[in-house]
Amino acid sequence: MATKYILSEYISLAMAQAAYDKLEDGTFAGRIPACPGVIAFADTLRLCEEELRSTLEDWLLVGLKMGHPLPVIGNLNLNQEPSRESLEAM
Repeated sequence: MATKYILSEYISLAMAQAAYDKLEDGTFAGRIPACPGVIAFADTLRLCEEELRSTLEDWLLVGLKMGHPLPVIGNLNLNQEPSRESLEAM
């Protein structure tokens, strides 16, 4: 059975949807449209991407802890209760 890293995959898929803008002052703004409130600002595009990923991770952890509905990204729906496999089958 292949191991899946659901949160890592979710973050990767969300980051693939990121949109960046260069602002008038030469800095960058990044956002993930599917994830309301996930936005970051930085002096370089690379730093903006890193800050956006960090913001997304925090947003995701708070959302999971608080039971907030999270957007389905790709085929990953983190709102579903996890399924559990029986240990008797092993």
